[in-house]
Amino acid sequence: MSFTVVIVGRPNVGKSTLFNRLAGKKLALVDDTPGVTRDRREGDGHVGDLSFRIVDTAGLEEGAAATLSGRMRKQTESAFAAADFALMLIDARAGVTPMDQHFADWIRKISIPVILAVNKCEGKAGEAGLYEAFSLGLGEPVPISAEHGEGMAELYQAFLGMADKLGLDTSPGTQDEEETAAFPHDLEEGDLEYEFREAEQATRGPVNLSIVGRPNAGKSTLINHMIGEDRMITGPEPGLTRDSIGIDWAYQGRAIKLFDTAGLRKKARVINKLEKLSVADSLRAIRFAHVVVLLLDAELGFEKQDVKIADRVITEGRALVIGVNKWDLPEDRSKVTAKIDDVIERTMPRAKGLPVVYFSARTGKGVEKLMAAVMKAYDQWNSRVSTSPFNRWLAATIDKHPPPAPKGNRIKIRYGAQIKARPPTFALFANRPEVLPASYINYMENELRKAFNLWGTPIRFLFRKTKNPFRPKK
Repeated sequence: MSFTVVIVGRPNVGKSTLFNRLAGKKLALVDDTPGVTRDRREGDGHVGDLSFRIVDTAGLEEGAAATLSGRMRKQTESAFAAADFALMLIDARAGVTPMDQHFADWIRKISIPVILAVNKCEGKAGEAGLYEAFSLGLGEPVPISAEHGEGMAELYQAFLGMADKLGLDTSPGTQDEEETAAFPHDLEEGDLEYEFREAEQATRGPVNLSIVGRPNAGKSTLINHMIGEDRMITGPEPGLTRDSIGIDWAYQGRAIKLFDTAGLRKKARVINKLEKLSVADSLRAIRFAHVVVLLLDAELGFEKQDVKIADRVITEGRALVIGVNKWDLPEDRSKVTAKIDDVIERTMPRAKGLPVVYFSARTGKGVEKLMAAVMKAYDQWNSRVSTSPFNRWLAATIDKHPPPAPKGNRIKIRYGAQIKARPPTFALFANRPEVLPASYINYMENELRKAFNLWGTPIRFLFRKTKNPFRPKK
């Protein structure tokens, strides 16, 4: 990217809407509720032939450093430190507020170049606010409508002028033509999925790793420890993270795309619209991940909601690792491990041998074991079994314990082969697959895990019916 732009402003002026507009896809949650964005989000932005790094930030609010608003402001300050210039956004329909004036003064004090944009200028309702914006003393304001895409040409000229003034690279980006066609800037349906597909299409692309769990399990604290910086807002308040934030990282030279997600509560407790959006974002993070770490609170153990989340991950066919956080708190650790092992054994037969890692994200003790388990789970998720060994195993398994014969009619499983990985998926050809009992399929799955060391990863069997060669053709 040629330069980095950070979008700032008070809450609810349309920063995330503009971020999505410039990114060309709906990555950031947007709602009428003030203060939706808390953690900063980064993405690749485009306007005209300019390509740049765009950073969405939390709304600037007054507050002591220890408060939530203070921690949000610290995230914004960190974004400023890495940016070439700022894009300050105000709401034309609300006009210049005392908070706008306060933060305009604050931006001037930190001496960062700034472009002033006035959002929601569509129609005549925003004219007065546009003229008021001159009073901020940040230069000529750029009228835009992030929601409707108006004023993008004027914003392009402002970016170009600022880049030339600062001596920044303004050479045209090399955005792929296919990507542009699939995700235009007026996209209606684009969202988090594109970030995951983008990585999956690459031959040696990043491993998409999503951290999920109930609120206050320590997901953001874990990610901060892993990447070695206070990238995500943390604190005692449950539900701090609202949308799934993607972070580029590397582990032992391997590219990782880390996704922090909003806590998943019981469905009955999710009432307001914003939390529903957050939950939907977290579920998409599961759907398009390669490996999912389900984070548990060691003091609470494996509860019913955790089981539901784990079942969702397995159903989606993702590799799963159980991470037990806050391991420095329990007094009787053997009792905790016994309960967790019992729940996994009783409730997750479809993924026997799930790796369980115990650690403390706060102190960092044991965290290094987590990524080793993640990479092992990723390798098993990508496992491939050659056709010849698979069919030798199949014949031996059937000889050891033949399929049942409902009503005296034998079920013959003739042969099979692995048809895909991620997760390992096998096609089996049989004369009467529709009457094969689930218990026998479970038996085959367990034997397959033992034979080819496929513990902990989801396995899928697809049964196909073979034709009877002696049946008369119609």
